[in-house]
Amino acid sequence: MKRALKITLLSAVAAFATTGAHAADWTVGANIGNVPWEFEDSSGKAVGFEVDLVEEIADRLGKTVEFVNTPFNGLFPAVQSGRIDMAVSSITITEKRLESVSFAQPYYDSDQSLSTSKSAGVSGLADMDGKVVGVDTGSTGDMWSEAHKDEYGFSDIRRYEGLAPAMLDMTAGRIDGYISDIPAVLYYVKDKPELQVVERIPTGEKYSIMFAKDAPLATEVNGVISELKEDGTLATIYEDWFGATPEAGTSTVEVLDMPKAK
Repeated sequence: MKRALKITLLSAVAAFATTGAHAADWTVGANIGNVPWEFEDSSGKAVGFEVDLVEEIADRLGKTVEFVNTPFNGLFPAVQSGRIDMAVSSITITEKRLESVSFAQPYYDSDQSLSTSKSAGVSGLADMDGKVVGVDTGSTGDMWSEAHKDEYGFSDIRRYEGLAPAMLDMTAGRIDGYISDIPAVLYYVKDKPELQVVERIPTGEKYSIMFAKDAPLATEVNGVISELKEDGTLATIYEDWFGATPEAGTSTVEVLDMPKAK
């Protein structure tokens, strides 16, 4: 009897948890730990630039949001299969990605970067010949490193699921450098004197929210992003996280068209 009661209670708890997990109007995939875009504060709550952005968009459309922690490389199949409604994680719009997913207009301009431990003796890409570089699996940094490995003589490219484990390995000397999006790395190393960004790698990347291919929600969200640019809300979110006013002419302030595959 006690066993039957216990099973019933456990089933009820599981059912409640399942119901709760799907209570939000939108399920948003995010690689939590991707500072300053989406990460957990001391209470375990998801915070960050893109968290604020998505929550503002949802609020204006009268929707609720649940963020689901997903490895970066897993965001693409998750959004394509409909397991999540959209994805954020400083995702760069690329022609290749536009073949299989859709994006709203961009809201942040970025480049890649090479960071190192100060003890590694690396002052730029020219010093990476014969050395090991770390990247985030499936990221544009991964693609760039693979395309330029012979040019710079990387001895190995090691792939990680997020910035934090790569930085731990770099601090421990297991990799010599890390190639990733420059805003996230600058934010991460600002209070870590043993780490440094030694070179910006110009790539002209632009970040946006990713959706299933031709999803109507992409167009709806795109319209709200235009409003946020026009009324200055997006600029305020930028200032809150980066402590500076976004530059004129950047995708943070300029209303742009939704990107289309060529």
